Amino acid sequence: MCGVEAHLPWPAPTAPGPLDASLRLPGSKSMTARALVLAANSLGSSTLRGPLRARDTELMAAGLRAMGCHVSTVDDNLWLLRSRPLQGPARVDVGLAGSVMRFLPPVASLATGVVSFDGHPRSRRRPMAPLIGALRSLGARIDTENGLPFTVHGAGRITGGEVTLDASASSQLVTGLLLSASGFDRGVVVRHVGPPVPRPHLDLTVHMLRAAGAGVDDSRPDVWSVEPGRLNGRAWSIEPDLSSAAPFLAAALVTGGTVTVQGWPPTTSQPAHRLLDLLGRMGGRPAMTPRGLVMRGTGAVHGLSADLTGISEYAAILAALATVADSPSHLFGMGQLRGHEGADELGRLAAALTGLGAGVTLEPDGLRIRPRPLRGGTLRTHGDRHLAHAGALLGLAVEGVRLDDVTCTAKTLPEFPRLWSSMVYGYEGDSAEAEARIRRG
Repeated sequence: MCGVEAHLPWPAPTAPGPLDASLRLPGSKSMTARALVLAANSLGSSTLRGPLRARDTELMAAGLRAMGCHVSTVDDNLWLLRSRPLQGPARVDVGLAGSVMRFLPPVASLATGVVSFDGHPRSRRRPMAPLIGALRSLGARIDTENGLPFTVHGAGRITGGEVTLDASASSQLVTGLLLSASGFDRGVVVRHVGPPVPRPHLDLTVHMLRAAGAGVDDSRPDVWSVEPGRLNGRAWSIEPDLSSAAPFLAAALVTGGTVTVQGWPPTTSQPAHRLLDLLGRMGGRPAMTPRGLVMRGTGAVHGLSADLTGISEYAAILAALATVADSPSHLFGMGQLRGHEGADELGRLAAALTGLGAGVTLEPDGLRIRPRPLRGGTLRTHGDRHLAHAGALLGLAVEGVRLDDVTCTAKTLPEFPRLWSSMVYGYEGDSAEAEARIRRG
């Protein structure tokens, strides 16, 4: 528990020319995590077809097992959950997964017995106080100083009712309450007060709750209510993780090539439409085909002025693209990244791009980027997969870019090094062989 994982430096491959690649991405982390929790809170059995097997989702499954839920992940493509009365004593390792840290305490409050939570030392700096305070006001007993480590003393039930909190630090603070609220005696009414909360992931939560049979009302701004009532197990089909597609699609723009993402859903509750719109404005040409979503580069990358409120997960990729554009860019609406999860992620992004020669001005809620010749160098990821993806993207166009750690990509996409090298070289070997090919250039 709380161990520190070894880092693996990684030289980003340079594209030999315009790409012509087709790939299939694993399942959505956001959908997999929510489906696991909903299945644990449902009567009977549930299945997850096409789930994401990654560091965060494995921790979620392990946490549910620790509380007594039957979770079978033997088959990579079909996970089975069978609900049982949840109980302690149990220990949950949240690792670096904000979803585990925020989705499972409400589940533990419905268990019988003691459930203790801890994780990576960096997780102890992440905001938890609003969720802990909300759970206490709803009837849960939690021992903590408002952060990890903490202990939930489950009584098998929780009163529920109305609660007000500031969830501006993370929409997961609301999602964690909503996912378990149907099991509360009075359900829940959650009111957010404070700066705006990004909606896309909350909309996904509401969509999946309704699919599971919950009565949900989100018609009022910053208010969500869930009616009490048991959910029934069901079959979940997990969509591909469209947020993980961002660096691959952007690669088509950088190289002036074509990248196809197979299995792209014709409709989705993931916020992918905004990504496609922004990539289109920067020079990409997206098109839905029978093979999947095809992104074509035109040989030019254009500068962009865009508000990224609610889609800050795309900030690193769009900023990296902006450094090789034909005009300046202004990306804003990202003020929450200045203190996101206890770290200045926006400042780290600016420093990483500047370190490779980009002209970047850091602002309170965004970046101004002036394209200029880039150079190779080591990009510090700080354990952030988004920075790793940005470094890999720039490595396509700039020789000598090296990530100080590629293992951080395993948080949501363990196959990233293999998929990336396969896209660049058309090579389908295992990760070790693909890595060797990259090192040989």
